[in-house]
Amino acid sequence: MKKSNKAISAALLSMISVQGGASIAKHLFPAIGATGTSMLRIGLSTVLLNIINRPKFFQFTKQQWLYCAIYGIGIAAMNLIFYLAIQRIPLGLAVTVEFIGPLFLALSLSRKWLDVLWGLIACAGILFIVPWQSNNIDLIGLLLAFLAGIFWAVYIVMGSKVTGIMPGKDAVSTGMLFATLIIIPFALWDGGIFSLTPMLFLKGLGVAVLSSAVPFSLDLVALKRLPAKTFSILTSLQPAFAALSGMIFLSERLTPLQWISVACVISASMGATIFSKTKQQIEE
Repeated sequence: MKKSNKAISAALLSMISVQGGASIAKHLFPAIGATGTSMLRIGLSTVLLNIINRPKFFQFTKQQWLYCAIYGIGIAAMNLIFYLAIQRIPLGLAVTVEFIGPLFLALSLSRKWLDVLWGLIACAGILFIVPWQSNNIDLIGLLLAFLAGIFWAVYIVMGSKVTGIMPGKDAVSTGMLFATLIIIPFALWDGGIFSLTPMLFLKGLGVAVLSSAVPFSLDLVALKRLPAKTFSILTSLQPAFAALSGMIFLSERLTPLQWISVACVISASMGATIFSKTKQQIEE
């Protein structure tokens, strides 16, 4: 029971941290672009995590290296594509569309009708939040958010797998290292990173701590103690935190119907959380 509570708390804190960091990151886009911001975030997080965790690279097996590499691909693609999405559409909308990835993962892993119910409620929320009647829908932004969601699902699956064969702190440090190596060429090609100033660097450091170092470490704590399907539906709180963060820090507003959708995904998340606790209690 205590392990379940700790895992759920870790997942919630991770979501609060990452959405706060995303709001700060969006302020960096005009100066260094989405790609440069992504490199700054991932690169600085990698340095911090490897200094703190000091993974023993020379003791890794081939399987551990492979899993860390795929995990790193998920981290890099998820973050870079998501930043490209929120450059075009509001944060709350982007996160909600992105959540389709974890939602599909949750439904594919489902073995009980109750899991499907929570997934369908969250799905209803996703349908409500998209401004279907508006002529100003940025289809490229929505497509990027959806693609980021696919790699979010990869991140969840590989995070669960990699923590099963090695310590979480080693996994996240090494995965972030691979993610940095993947993003660097894109950032150099885009060129925005060359406009970096000391003040922008400090803001990027804040983004790195809030959006990567803290949440990725917390996610591994949660994934080690929760089934992948439960973690996937629990992350349905992301749109709510994103919408609030966008409203507070970016002055982005959602329509009443879109706020109803936020209530839908919160309901789905709470249902999944309660069911997870009950299941843990029965097993113990």
